Amino acid sequence: MSKNLIYKSSLVWLMCACFTDGNLAMATEYKSIISEKSTIGFTYKQMGVGMDGQFRKFIAQIAFDTTKPQNSKATFEIDLTSIDTGSPADEEAQGKAWFNTKVFPKATFTATQIKSTTTNQFDVTGNLMIKGQTKEVKFPLKYTNQGNLGIFSGSLIMHRADFTIGEGSWAKFDVVANDIQINFNISAVSNK
Repeated sequence: MSKNLIYKSSLVWLMCACFTDGNLAMATEYKSIISEKSTIGFTYKQMGVGMDGQFRKFIAQIAFDTTKPQNSKATFEIDLTSIDTGSPADEEAQGKAWFNTKVFPKATFTATQIKSTTTNQFDVTGNLMIKGQTKEVKFPLKYTNQGNLGIFSGSLIMHRADFTIGEGSWAKFDVVANDIQINFNISAVSNK
């Protein structure tokens, strides 16, 4: 085979790879998260002052294909007893009026739909369960590739009243606001 023919064949193959929409060569699938590089935190307002915290323990099961997000799955289980606001309020937050962790020690999220909106951006819909109550939530998800790591980040606003977080005198929003912003940054390993 002549060098000229080899060159032309290579050029045709390269053009096909660049202009076809299959993206099969660029497909990346993630099935394992790296817990020590992942965080689930939250922010809220108490008497008008911004506060924040995080949950130190959670487990996740994911199967995320960057080229076929509609086939992807994600389930998170958060240990509510691992709440960390850096204050004595952590113990109170586990009490009956708030998370009631003796009865409901875990919160869960299960994705029901993941769809691409633009390059490396997705809309996620799923069911969030806290204190035995389930609500559908929707939020944007951003994907960033870092070598063999995929970083999935985003945030969503939840209303604590929807889950009866803060009962009795805490049910009002004059001290602790109703809106709680959940922020997450999940690192996962690709199976390439």
